[in-house]
Amino acid sequence: EDARYAADAGADMLGFHLSKRSLHYIDPAKAATICDALRQELGESCPLLVGIFINELVSTITGLANKVGIDAIQLSGDESDSIIKELRIPSFKSVQPMNKIMALDDIKYYSPHFQHDDRLPSLLLDPYFTGQAGGEEASKEMVAAAKEDVPRLMVTGGFTPENVAARLQEFQPWGVDVNKGIEVQLNDKDQEKIKAFIDAAISV
Repeated sequence: EDARYAADAGADMLGFHLSKRSLHYIDPAKAATICDALRQELGESCPLLVGIFINELVSTITGLANKVGIDAIQLSGDESDSIIKELRIPSFKSVQPMNKIMALDDIKYYSPHFQHDDRLPSLLLDPYFTGQAGGEEASKEMVAAAKEDVPRLMVTGGFTPENVAARLQEFQPWGVDVNKGIEVQLNDKDQEKIKAFIDAAISV
């Protein structure tokens, strides 16, 4: 229900946490049912369906991706570039560098494997400073540095319906990702927050 609501509200991508290491884990069989229903009901207007993995083997990722029927893979652990190279499904890396130098190192390391599909981010950046004192300025500096070398930079961390429009104007990334910012509690999405967040993001 939440996935369909987000799709109807205008989400471009929907993520499914398929690693048991994740607090947001969803059973693959349930995820497959949701993905099938979305495609049948929405057809070509269905958002991209992304499987999120944390430090899994290529064989595990591929097997679950095929079982669920996802369009792309987000790697959110300590995966090496060789993992992306081995995967036959479009993939992108999520990184959480502790400073600008580490961010630039991550970009240099993963850039040979940036996706050419302009519907997907080249890289997902979660600024380490989000929520810390002085973190907003440090995050802005990191995003600005990353944008110079990342064609399609998606940013996550600390976004809410109340701040997403202002932060989009300030950071000007290719896209944003949200999870906790639209929850009332762990794994319990608030549909009013979903709509408010997407409306605010689209307004920029």
